[in-house]
Amino acid sequence: MKTKNKIFGLFIIFFITGGILFAGPDLISVNDLVKIMKDKNTIIVSARTPADYQQVHIPGAVNVHHIELYKDPAINGYLKATAELAKIFGSKGISESKTIVLYDAGSGKFSGRLYWILKYLGAPNVKILDGQMKAWRAGRKPVTRAPVSVKAVTFTPKVDISKLATTAQVKAASGGSGAVIVDVRAPEEFNGTDESDIRKGHIPGAVNLEFSNVLTEDSKFKSTDELQKLFKAKGITPEKGIILYCLTSVRAGIVYFALTDMLGYKNVKIYDDAFFDWQSDSANKVAK
Repeated sequence: MKTKNKIFGLFIIFFITGGILFAGPDLISVNDLVKIMKDKNTIIVSARTPADYQQVHIPGAVNVHHIELYKDPAINGYLKATAELAKIFGSKGISESKTIVLYDAGSGKFSGRLYWILKYLGAPNVKILDGQMKAWRAGRKPVTRAPVSVKAVTFTPKVDISKLATTAQVKAASGGSGAVIVDVRAPEEFNGTDESDIRKGHIPGAVNLEFSNVLTEDSKFKSTDELQKLFKAKGITPEKGIILYCLTSVRAGIVYFALTDMLGYKNVKIYDDAFFDWQSDSANKVAK
């Protein structure tokens, strides 16, 4: 009996420590955020536009809009140098050692973009608020207009290059190397029927799955069963390498989150140069 009790005790210890070592999904609910939002090691980040942030935000949240992370012209979406990105995050009180909770107005575009950037920079504990600001307001949680003053910290990046797809890798996948290229833009952008000043269409071989399809109407993530069916229908399965992109790859981040965190896909990359860069090179073919 003593031996059985000892084994049972060890199992419980293993289970508990496992919960500490493996924090689990990076999706956090409104109620769980309330429990940790005042923890000194938690930093809440509003990924909304500065104008939206100034109108109302979650108490204690700092504002980081993705536009400020880009080289000029920012519209192209090319990231600044790693040291510059680290300096910007550090100036907002964001350290890679903290629990970083992201949210936006509800589309998931901006929080997803920051999620991928922070993961690319090596931050291990980054979360997205399920339902974004819409869920926070629906839960009748406190909001404020008061500006937030934070102490600057040091963000020490450790770039994870495995999260980034190069143009060479995209070309190889386009030629049928076994990886799946996923265009997360709207169908009219993918088909080349939209109004655009650039070359219309998509990267040859890509499949189309618009980013908004991973979310419900109330901005929460669909269930894992729904997501599995959604991706499987497009041939996006876990044994394959996955490369995501959109016009500037802002919209790709929330799909990256759904694949890697919600479903546990291991080999997912974002083509950060995106379709904007691809189509600018006349040597690269564009399909319709």
